[in-house]
Amino acid sequence: MNTDKFLIGEGAKLDLKDHPTDFTGDYTDKKEAEEDLQQNIAKLRELQDVLYAEDKQSLLVIFQAMDAAGKDGAIEHVMSGVNPQGCHVVSFKQPSDEELSHDFLWRCAKNAPERGKIGIFNRSHYEEVLVVRVHPQILAAQHLADDIKKDKDIWKKRFKQIRNFESNLVASGTHILKFFLNVSKDEQKARFLSRIAEEEKNWKFSTGDVKERGFWDDYMNAYTEAIANTSTDDAPWYIIPADKKWFTRLAVSEVIVQKLKSMKLNYPVVTEEHKVELLEAKKMLEAEA
Repeated sequence: MNTDKFLIGEGAKLDLKDHPTDFTGDYTDKKEAEEDLQQNIAKLRELQDVLYAEDKQSLLVIFQAMDAAGKDGAIEHVMSGVNPQGCHVVSFKQPSDEELSHDFLWRCAKNAPERGKIGIFNRSHYEEVLVVRVHPQILAAQHLADDIKKDKDIWKKRFKQIRNFESNLVASGTHILKFFLNVSKDEQKARFLSRIAEEEKNWKFSTGDVKERGFWDDYMNAYTEAIANTSTDDAPWYIIPADKKWFTRLAVSEVIVQKLKSMKLNYPVVTEEHKVELLEAKKMLEAEA
């Protein structure tokens, strides 16, 4: 699969209307897509094993989307074959008092993946230029000086702070992928109705989800500006069609596998001294009664 069509180049002009939410490419058969997904899951496990053993690089995968776009399902399915020891998932909710007492990047910085691991952010520092921008009252309630809250350039400054933060991670050996799961308003409605109709899914739904639909256009504008201003060569955004969950999962898996392949991962080289030790250990084991 050619994933370049989903990639937002650094400095590119962005219009979300140019990115269809129901795109499935050459895949007309869900079964074929699921078979290819399984192949990617297996390959991802192999690559993650080398990443963990090498212990020199890490991968941070960020998911952002409107409610019901399929973030949880994408993470669950795509990462289903990964060794849990080498993967860390963080789901960012409403900031705590402690988190609000630090800069907005603090809680994400302290959860960045250590070398050898894959870190996954289910929502992230981007909430601070998305939901906070759509709902000004959230910014007004934050523990910030008045001149910061009233700064007309606050969003431009936050975009720059995000770019610098991610650039620092990359310079330290952390590779970054950012996914916006692009679901249509109609498909979101259908998924909300499904959650209401199916009792076992009721826990996923709240009336607040419906109220947020009233800010749909505001969110699309916020996403457009955030993605356009923070997609860089080192930390790119991918806009993934999300109306068909089976295609979303395949596309995400393809991007991650391609990224890991590009990292030129290698198992640690065994020294001659270590080889001698291995031979000694082998002799000792074989000599056991």
